[in-house]
Amino acid sequence: MNHLARVLLADDHAVLRAGLRLLLTSTNEYEVIGEASSGTETLALAEQLQPDLILLDLSMPALGGLDVLPTLRKLVPAGRILILTMHDDPQYLRQALKQGASGYVLKKAADAELLSAMRAVLHGDVYVQPSMTRILLEDMLPESQLADKEDAWSSLSDREQEVLKMVALGHTSAEIAEQLSLSAKTVETYRARGMEKLGLRTRAALVRFVLQEGIIKGN
Repeated sequence: MNHLARVLLADDHAVLRAGLRLLLTSTNEYEVIGEASSGTETLALAEQLQPDLILLDLSMPALGGLDVLPTLRKLVPAGRILILTMHDDPQYLRQALKQGASGYVLKKAADAELLSAMRAVLHGDVYVQPSMTRILLEDMLPESQLADKEDAWSSLSDREQEVLKMVALGHTSAEIAEQLSLSAKTVETYRARGMEKLGLRTRAALVRFVLQEGIIKGN
């Protein structure tokens, strides 16, 4: 029997929590082990239950998500924290990632995107909703470094391009391997070779490059 990822829902809206619980239990991948409606309750339950993943709202009574994030990282060192919020302000995003969140998804996102984000962070990746990556990465790579990369993209093989597009969209190597019927090791090879040809070192730099070149588009 596969281990179900243990999830704590932290949001002050009961209707939303109920919808999330229904969504997660229907996948047979997750077990909702607790629900919190405030920041203080989130801290108490997180320490007691030690969840694998916390879905954390930013706006809650008493203490908000940004207020409890640093403490949560200490209380649940092995757990991952995914922000699920209505706020599309880049300052919230930057602060959340700086304080230890593993990902950031807007509440208006489709269910499939939320599930992809959860899988990504549980695999150790950082997930940022594509519609916010352009804002986040505005100042991360100087324009001069992008000048020669358009030609470099055309030099990639079709498979390298395919893999890098999926990496930029937030898919894990395991997910890419499954979708392309490849081994995870082969995916990693395509990823490393493509990144080297482009002269890019991080997924963040890759995301900005493909957005600016119109290879993929932010929502």
